[in-house]
Parts: sequence; C-alpha cells; structure tokens
Amino acid sequence: MALGVIECRVQNSVHSGELWAEIQKITQKVRDSLTFESIKDQPQIAATRGMYSLCGKDPSRYRPSAEALMRRIVKGQELYRISTLVDLINLVSLKSGYSIGGFDASLIEQPVVAGLGKTGEIFNAIGRGVLNIENLPVLRDAKGPIGTPTSDEERTSIRSGTGHLLMVFNAYNGSGDLSPAMDYAVGLLNKHADAIVLNREIITL
Repeated sequence: MALGVIECRVQNSVHSGELWAEIQKITQKVRDSLTFESIKDQPQIAATRGMYSLCGKDPSRYRPSAEALMRRIVKGQELYRISTLVDLINLVSLKSGYSIGGFDASLIEQPVVAGLGKTGEIFNAIGRGVLNIENLPVLRDAKGPIGTPTSDEERTSIRSGTGHLLMVFNAYNGSGDLSPAMDYAVGLLNKHADAIVLNREIITL
C-alpha cells in the first residue's frame, strides 16, 4: 500500500470552463474504450477491489470511487459539477484510476493515520448518508474517520471557500504509477486553482 499526498494552498471556484473541456475529453475517451466489465480490470481499480476483498468487504457493494465514476460515464451519464477543486479531483481519478480523497485541510485535526474501519464507527459519506466502513481502508484524524477509497466524510469535505487542500491517492499495487498521476494533479491545480504546493510525498505502508 502507498499513499500519494499533495497539500497545497488553493483558490476554489464555482466552475472552470477550461477544466470542464478537459473533463469532457477524458469522459469521452472512457466511454469509447471501457465497458462495465473492463472497468474492473483497470490496474488501480483491480488493486483496490483486491484490497477490499482481502479486508472482507464486497467491492461490488462498496465500489471504489474511481470505479463508480467510470461506471457513471460508461452508463452515458455526465459527472456532477460541484466546484473546480472537486471536479479536478474527479478528473484525475478518471484519468489515473486511483480513488482519491479530497479534504479541506483546515478542518482536519492532526494527526492523520491510516487503518481499517471499526465496528459501529459513524461515517457520514458525502451524498450518500451513513456508510458502513467496518473493515474498509480508512484515514482518520484526531476526531475520527475522514475518508475511504469509496467516499469521503462530510466533516472535512471540500467547501466553496476551501483554501487549504489535502489530496490523498490510495494505491494498493505499489507506488510505481503514483508520480505521473500526482504530476498531472499538480499541473491542473496550478492551472485552475492557483496552487502553492506545501507538501508532496509518497508514503509506503
């Protein structure tokens, strides 16, 4: 397991037409090249699903977020337009296959640690209500769980006024492909969110 971490100061916005044009290009590529069955064979998605199975979680019930995004596109649906930062993270996830946590770092109480979800742990997943995270890979801050590869938690989610961003790439087949995906993310953040990178590292566990 490896985590790709990008922390930066940013300027969020409601919408970026230029970013959305890039999203449209990638979504069309996904539509043209993938099927529901082949999505599961994408290297990062297959690795995440394998980790879920090892942890005792059904990956078809608790789909990794990157897989859920790709399935939405293959169905012929568009991505939701949320904000520049959220849209940007979705684009990187679609292009790379990594499930990526996106957090308002100003709402996180250090330290952040990786582990597995516990029985009865409360997790209010963005847009889907309470999620059973028992045995899911999870990130926690001092207050509790903040993210899984399936969904992030409402408490530390990106807001319209988010100016301090933490992105975490969840990699379950080693760190070899992380750097190019993180390069792509930083390029988008610089271009569309006036990013000032404070920290970038790959943590192997």
